[in-house]
Amino acid sequence: MSVSHIPRGFTSVTPYFIVDDGGKWVAFLKDAFDAEVVDEHYEDGTLRHGAFRVFGSMVEGSEGGGDYPDRTMAVHLYVEDCDAVYEKALAAGGTSIFEVTDMPYGERSGGVIDPCGNHWYIATQQVDMYPVDDQGVNDQ
Repeated sequence: MSVSHIPRGFTSVTPYFIVDDGGKWVAFLKDAFDAEVVDEHYEDGTLRHGAFRVFGSMVEGSEGGGDYPDRTMAVHLYVEDCDAVYEKALAAGGTSIFEVTDMPYGERSGGVIDPCGNHWYIATQQVDMYPVDDQGVNDQ
């Protein structure tokens, strides 16, 4: 049996966060999004690599330093109930970017900044935004 080029449970594109405080970031993922720890490697109390399942998708991350300084990024996160997840993210230490509202492009969403400065756009699709035909091709 051959080994796949993509780890089990991952897709070919996986967000990778490099944060200033790995422990704070992992705590936010768990508290805000009920993240499941798939893998965590610490060295002298520093998160060197972690993999986490968030609403069925994988994210990875580590603590910055040296040649790999921390940086912020933005993630668009689709969930079943964006209002509830937005509120949970705020309770977990996130700061609101914008409150949950209906968007003209077919989703309801709100934005939160996590304690490490990353933006999370939390959304629920309300209409079939990208319909496909019988052959799986986008109609638009």
